[in-house]
Amino acid sequence: MQNVVNALRVLEEVAVRQPVGVGELARVLGLPKSTVQRALRTLDTAGWIRPAGGEVTRWVLTAKALHVGRHASGELSLRDVAVPVMEDLRRRTEETIHLAVPEGDSAVLIERLETPKVVRIILPLGKALPVHASANGKAILANSPPEVIERHLGHGLPRHTGTTVTDPQSLRAELALIRERGYATNGGEWREDIAAVAAAVLGQGGRPVAGLSISVPAMRMTEERYPEYGRLVVEAAATLADRLAAR
Repeated sequence: MQNVVNALRVLEEVAVRQPVGVGELARVLGLPKSTVQRALRTLDTAGWIRPAGGEVTRWVLTAKALHVGRHASGELSLRDVAVPVMEDLRRRTEETIHLAVPEGDSAVLIERLETPKVVRIILPLGKALPVHASANGKAILANSPPEVIERHLGHGLPRHTGTTVTDPQSLRAELALIRERGYATNGGEWREDIAAVAAAVLGQGGRPVAGLSISVPAMRMTEERYPEYGRLVVEAAATLADRLAAR
């Protein structure tokens, strides 16, 4: 049983840190290198990871992990409906578009369409975003039932950068503003180099099934663009919700 647990822990860290080697994995997991190496060989044989660039000292996830993850929560059909909407939003903004779904205490990225611009935001699919410090996370949280909001607030609000909102009352006020105007913003609250605007995609009963965001390098975001992108992402999220309902 412990071998299985170790392999799963290694898989999770590869997802976060890829491409990554044995030494770094052993350090962050607090496991012997020999244990990590055995887990990597097992995951490689099973098709979950592969050598990065053909070198066996660094590892990345294969598409198998993404495929299984999507099926686990029905995200494959969501992605199919979302991609055309995301493509239109990318065309209108020429910025990176992210689709995330609520999962536990995070918002997990399940699709990304990248900007054609050279300077861009690159986040791996499967990345878990903090709900209180990311645009997608806040958009989803703001539209969640009150008990869900209070549960998140009760777990504490870790600081990620100097602008992260860590006071529960301040976050409650921001969530109310998000519900009023329809979109959430992030100005370097999770990573200092990322700015974003997001809106929740609402399903049955008005509950959020996903978040749709425009992500921009912080150096390229201006105050005027927040409301402009907010209007566009609210329209796109509503279109996606309508198409999901029709389907």
